[in-house]
Amino acid sequence: MNGSAGSVVRAGRRAQSRRVTMTDVAREAMCSQATVSFVLNNAPGIKLSSETRQRVFDAARRLGYIAPLSGANLRPETATPQIGFVVDQLATSPEAAIAIDGINTAARSNGMIVMVAQTSNDPLVQSQVVRAFKEQGASCLVYMTIFTREVELPPEILALDIPVFLLNCYTENQSHPAVVPSEIAGGQRSTRHLIEHGHRRIATITGEIWMEAAQDRLKGYRRALATADIPFDPALVVEGNWSASAGYEGTRKLLALDNPPTAIFCQNDRTAIGCYEALKEAGLSVPRDMSVVGYDDEEISRHLHPRLTTSILPHRAMGQWAIEQFELGLASAARFPITKLECPLVERDSVAAPRSA
Repeated sequence: MNGSAGSVVRAGRRAQSRRVTMTDVAREAMCSQATVSFVLNNAPGIKLSSETRQRVFDAARRLGYIAPLSGANLRPETATPQIGFVVDQLATSPEAAIAIDGINTAARSNGMIVMVAQTSNDPLVQSQVVRAFKEQGASCLVYMTIFTREVELPPEILALDIPVFLLNCYTENQSHPAVVPSEIAGGQRSTRHLIEHGHRRIATITGEIWMEAAQDRLKGYRRALATADIPFDPALVVEGNWSASAGYEGTRKLLALDNPPTAIFCQNDRTAIGCYEALKEAGLSVPRDMSVVGYDDEEISRHLHPRLTTSILPHRAMGQWAIEQFELGLASAARFPITKLECPLVERDSVAAPRSA
């Protein structure tokens, strides 16, 4: 045996003395470890060329890569309980990240792990994700939508033999346990806070009114006015779209009224950012000249000047609720009442009595 042949044999023996990893396969296939993971795990929704996939498979075969046991292959008595979390949008949504944090916190304290997947509202991806979670031995499924709404669950979810919990959505027939924010009460509490400070000329800038959150917050606003015997004035309601620019334009429109408001309930914090800008441009001060209330309690609300009074969307508590319900055990029922969690008001520095008072 010549020297070079001997070195090859010795290298082969060394390679066989340890487990071949995805990093080894990635180096052999000249691609990233993430690509290897996507190919070997047949990850749904990942678009890779057939040439790349074949190169990874060939490299894995040459090196003798053996996939580690998945959760589905572990014996049930030793497997860690897994929670499948499916959401329509993740990357653009702080609400989803907050809900995941709530689920993770509750799951870890109960010895469970959470698997997360985004569907981007693609029915095919959704079907693949649900099937993958089932094959991996998920103990329950949490299904979340970013916008609070009624949903029609797909057949693959209805066919599951594990508990399914709906987060920020619900079905018409209430076939599954569901949790949503108590938006009407939140809108009412925000408006009542302004009334308690002496305001009677209170405006609101809504979100896109076709959304349930905008409709319910507006209902809460009107309910607070009615309870305080303050007449509803449609001129004080401006439809926005949840954006800072809508808050800016809406505030300018309200300031142009013959009898402008003394307070504005912005139905999310981004709208309040634009509201602040329009007031500053008009030479008005918050809260001396105009009181402002937001909604959502985004991080920016704590850094505005003055700090914004706002309401907390309870997505973290909603995520924890799902795990708590799973731990309690799912009772058989034809209908499950929709659980509504409070949106607590966080009082900061943007509200004061009207100047005329």
